Amino acid sequence: MSDTSPSLPQIRIRGRSFLSLVLTPESPLPNWLASLDKQLERSSFFFLGKPVILNLELLSGQEEGLENLHLALSQRNIQIISVEGGSSTWEKLKNWPKTFIFGNGKNIDNLDMPANPQAPNTPTPCLIIDEQIRSGQSVLFPEGDVIITSSVASGTEIVAGGSIHVYGALRGRAIAGISGQPKARIFAYQLEAELMAIDGYYMTAEEIESHFSMKAAQVYLDKDVMTVAPLLKIK
Repeated sequence: MSDTSPSLPQIRIRGRSFLSLVLTPESPLPNWLASLDKQLERSSFFFLGKPVILNLELLSGQEEGLENLHLALSQRNIQIISVEGGSSTWEKLKNWPKTFIFGNGKNIDNLDMPANPQAPNTPTPCLIIDEQIRSGQSVLFPEGDVIITSSVASGTEIVAGGSIHVYGALRGRAIAGISGQPKARIFAYQLEAELMAIDGYYMTAEEIESHFSMKAAQVYLDKDVMTVAPLLKIK
């Protein structure tokens, strides 16, 4: 008699990289949470649907409110997937979910790079996109600049290790300098972004002065402050 039992499917395991946000609380925690609430008032959707790593390196483990910090973040719809910089042996963390991974992850800007005497002569890679970025789409290019020759729709996300150049309307979210480049910039022929960030600092649409709206502009960091300036046009 032949074996007619159905064959079992093969298990497929794949690696996948994704962008996660990192929150680094500071003491005193009540003040830090109050500051976080102010940020969320300006951009309530910033953490929506994003995996977040909680970095405790600035804490001693004895801070008031640390035992309930994960609950306070959950109440703000912030999804913690991992904890780093602290220790699972801290007494105030004993009741934290066992599903949290306590590790020592590295920021992308702190990765050890091999010595290369020819590095200064190596051109910075860039990603050039000749089509519109539509709502719901995202672009992640941590290696360098992203250049988009068309427009970027609302509900999109552009993430670059270097600068972001948009030769059309920039809507959605633009996050530049994620590879530790504070001198990265965001350029837009028509600035309508919902949120922009450079090297971890960010500003929302509400913080952009109205006279820059729908105008050609550039965004950069000036002493850790997000700054918007007009693009000079060559006559």
